Amino acid sequence: MRSTDDDAISARGDYPPSWYAATRIAAPAAPPLDGEVEADVCVIGGGYAGLSAALHLARAGRKVVLLEGDRFGWGASGRNGGQIHVGMRREQEWLESHLGPDDARELWRIALDARAHLDWLIEDQGADCDLTPGYLHVDHRAGYVRHTRAHVDHLRGRYGYDAIRFVDKEEARHLVGSTGYHGGLLDMRGGHLHALNLALGIARAAASAGAALHERSPATAMDRQGDRWTVHTPRGKVAADRVVLACNGYLRGLVPKVEQRVMPINNYVAVTAPLGEELAQAIVRNGHAVSDSRFVVYYFRITPDGRLLFGGGENYSYRFPADIAGFVREHILAIFPQLADVPIDHAWGGTLAITPNRLPFVREVEPGLIAAGGFSGLGVVMAPYVGKLIADALTGNDADYARLARLPVPRFPGGRLMRWPTLVAAMSFLALRDRLY
Repeated sequence: MRSTDDDAISARGDYPPSWYAATRIAAPAAPPLDGEVEADVCVIGGGYAGLSAALHLARAGRKVVLLEGDRFGWGASGRNGGQIHVGMRREQEWLESHLGPDDARELWRIALDARAHLDWLIEDQGADCDLTPGYLHVDHRAGYVRHTRAHVDHLRGRYGYDAIRFVDKEEARHLVGSTGYHGGLLDMRGGHLHALNLALGIARAAASAGAALHERSPATAMDRQGDRWTVHTPRGKVAADRVVLACNGYLRGLVPKVEQRVMPINNYVAVTAPLGEELAQAIVRNGHAVSDSRFVVYYFRITPDGRLLFGGGENYSYRFPADIAGFVREHILAIFPQLADVPIDHAWGGTLAITPNRLPFVREVEPGLIAAGGFSGLGVVMAPYVGKLIADALTGNDADYARLARLPVPRFPGGRLMRWPTLVAAMSFLALRDRLY
């Protein structure tokens, strides 16, 4: 078993051990920034959103410099479960009731455009990442099934989305080798992919388009003089007309006003030894990605080399558990007790970011400084597309960027000193509810 370091957000300068890191493709050359450079746009953050913004800005002829404090995809972009979800983090029914039917429909269109953009990155830009279709959501409580059926009917009827269908209890237990599920839905526009290779594929496309990429170049400070920004790194600085801040859960105090609305949480993943074809099919049939209805979601899939990749468990501190494999194994066995004797070969933690209402935070927070983050678990599809929309806005087409920028994303309650303990208390209570009810 291999496990990561136990520090959730500190820089190490290389990829944490993981199944993704062990099976990654080559990254483009991206030496640390050394000296002073000028750019039209400086992008801070080498995850999905930042790399996509750099790609689209470069394709539009802008001089763009991207700074990544560690390695491309070092944060959530290279550690997540690789699941492809269609839609926003909130269901369309919630969006309709809180934002109105017109805005909800526009957000659904943006979500479909984001899914098409993912196909474009893979098929046109060469981001080879083992895309596999099929996303299965399963209900871990029988009382949730009626809501799921109504949700499927809503998407098919009101939005004409026929890629989705309802799954009853018998089929759910046929598709997933567990007695703990009572029904669900299957979305064939959803699916899964190799999370880190998606990031590296976008990086290679951005470099080919002419973006200047620099790893191991953390932004340590920013200042604005007139209409120009200067971004400082340990060995250099970038002077730019505009700055895109795409650090998500790894802001490290760089822009406190963003951290008022975007906060990090830690999630954990383990990957078993190869299961063999028969056992792998008995666990998850047809290669679908699966996630369930828990507040602290269990999500899992079979990898191309026949292993179970399973995400389960969170914590809300700056430290990872000492034994991540043991931490996740408890969750695996709660669903698949038949895997008690199967070794875990890889285990790691990652830090994602959430907002209070789980809507993405996309804003010009100061003149010339655009921030994006808080994708709340849906970053595989939404983060690259938000990067594109930011690039569109900076090159004269800001319609859909403006729609996202208008989304109401409140501050976390509690002020500077109490935001974190307030979040911990609320999330811990909801996680406890999963176990008690």
